[in-house]
Amino acid sequence: MLKSIEDLKNLKDESLKSISLRLKNSNVEKEIDKYHILVCTGTGCTSSKSNLVREKLENEIIKRNLQDKVKVFKTGCFGFCKLGPILVVHPDRTFYVKVDPDDVDDILDSHISKGKIVEKLLYHSPQNDEVQKTIDEIDFFNHQMRIALRNCGVINPEDIKEYIAMDGYMALGDILSKKTSPKEIIEEIKKSGLRGRGGGGFPTGLKWEYAESYKNDKKFVLCNADEGDPGAFMDRSILEGDPHSVIEAMIIAGYCIGAHKGYVYVRAEYPIAVERLEIAIDQAKNLGILGKNILGSSFDFDLDIRLGAGAFVCGEETALIQSVMGLRGEPRPRPPFPAEVGLWEKPTLNNNVETYANIPIILRKGSNWYSGIGTEDSKGTKVFALAGQINNTGLIEVPMGTTLKTIIYDIGGGIHDNKKFKSVQTGGPSGGCIPAELLDAKIDFKSLTDIGSMMGSGGLIVMDETDCMVDIARFYLEFAQDESCGKCVPCRVGTKRLLEILDKISKGKGEIQDLKILEDLSYDIKDSALCGLGQTAPNPILSTLKYFKDEFIAHIKDKHCPAGVCNDLLKVIISDEKCVACGICAKVCPVNAITGENRKPPFTIHQDVCIKCGACIPKCPVDAIYKR
Repeated sequence: MLKSIEDLKNLKDESLKSISLRLKNSNVEKEIDKYHILVCTGTGCTSSKSNLVREKLENEIIKRNLQDKVKVFKTGCFGFCKLGPILVVHPDRTFYVKVDPDDVDDILDSHISKGKIVEKLLYHSPQNDEVQKTIDEIDFFNHQMRIALRNCGVINPEDIKEYIAMDGYMALGDILSKKTSPKEIIEEIKKSGLRGRGGGGFPTGLKWEYAESYKNDKKFVLCNADEGDPGAFMDRSILEGDPHSVIEAMIIAGYCIGAHKGYVYVRAEYPIAVERLEIAIDQAKNLGILGKNILGSSFDFDLDIRLGAGAFVCGEETALIQSVMGLRGEPRPRPPFPAEVGLWEKPTLNNNVETYANIPIILRKGSNWYSGIGTEDSKGTKVFALAGQINNTGLIEVPMGTTLKTIIYDIGGGIHDNKKFKSVQTGGPSGGCIPAELLDAKIDFKSLTDIGSMMGSGGLIVMDETDCMVDIARFYLEFAQDESCGKCVPCRVGTKRLLEILDKISKGKGEIQDLKILEDLSYDIKDSALCGLGQTAPNPILSTLKYFKDEFIAHIKDKHCPAGVCNDLLKVIISDEKCVACGICAKVCPVNAITGENRKPPFTIHQDVCIKCGACIPKCPVDAIYKR
């Protein structure tokens, strides 16, 4: 039990020695004949059986009596999700990818026993096939600046002492020991320029100031960990890799606004994040960092978890508050804002996971340090989930102001299979699609809004020439329409009408006047929907109409999908020149749309019967069948 800041400092010094081997700039002398092996146990790597790799490593180390030479540690997500399971050997920082349990013997026999790197497990750059041996050589990491993700892939998230070794809970300890005033802390956060990372971008310090200003006998602190954007996993990875950073920030927030209770609202579909959060809360309580008289002070704060059922609308703060209270997750009009009327009608502060993760380091390094990163409008860094038609998919963190080109080509390694870049969608279902001519655009709140997109919570989906922008707009609108809570007519009915029009266009049944209807209805919904879900649902339509209108026109006038995606506008064709009349295609056709006589080419596909399932294409032994 830690009873003072001195106890915390002593524990930090003791814990720092135990992890010094894996710290790049540690002042503690490293022993060259000892190794720390960090095994990623985030969701991505776990799904690729990283736990089996870790278990075999631990068992083999015992069998070989190597306990004094090498230790194995769980860690959170390194960010390079496509290449899991990932394993990093310290102190030489060797970065191994796609490690299989069968590779464990090679690692121990070669790397640990002989100091010889296992070449076959190293990362190869997708752009030039260059071998990059250490985490410091890899382009994916070189253009990043990890602040919110600073401890992910470095510490064991299930060991509070490792977080403390990395300066963890020191910001809280300083505040409590010095009895820093809440206003002073809030002013520091305001000066840092930190804005909410959940999508809206509201100034964090200002939100804390509002929550502090409303006087009440009870107040609450909320953490929104309910990220529901397709392809987004920023908050999940922070909770899996560094849960204590969020806990520390929420305690500080409670101190600042006068709250003694907090809730983390997290998706039940995140079992690893939930488990590690539960472990972290228990550890913090056992050390006296959560609960009564924190670190020997007179301040009390406790924390609980609330599981969400996966409703996208519950990412909106008023719907989230309803859900935490056990009610149906529906938004309500604002004002009053949650800072005044929130949980159980008490003042409530709500930020998302990434926002909280920035707080402790801002208070340790100072507002000037943080505000010196980024752009005039957008300070600090932003975490993105990079996905789609790109070589290096994963989780990245870059300074605000980094260009899309840098992210896609320098960090992302370029487009998969050397295809042509077409668009990048930022901001999830609420964002917009940005074309190739705007690749030099900077990633910050203002720049993205100016070009018809938004920052959102951090989804970043890359598309190439094989993606149809009409289909992309339809996909995101279908998601928003499905996730609408139905409370307000503009969202419930309006998004349904938009989706009907997009479906009609994708089937070649649209008319030119439909484009004007899409645009007008989109602006009507933006202006009248109750919450952010409805207000931003039309964004993918408006941006694709703005930058890719020619594709809509091709679907309408030419009855043609240029990308070859929209099934109703495609034909499955058998090449007369290539067909050998083997009859295999006719045998696999589920609707008997293919006819012909064996050994008398060509066979014929009857377009009025064909359902475009494509079952015949991979079965053709001479590649005579294709979609057009």
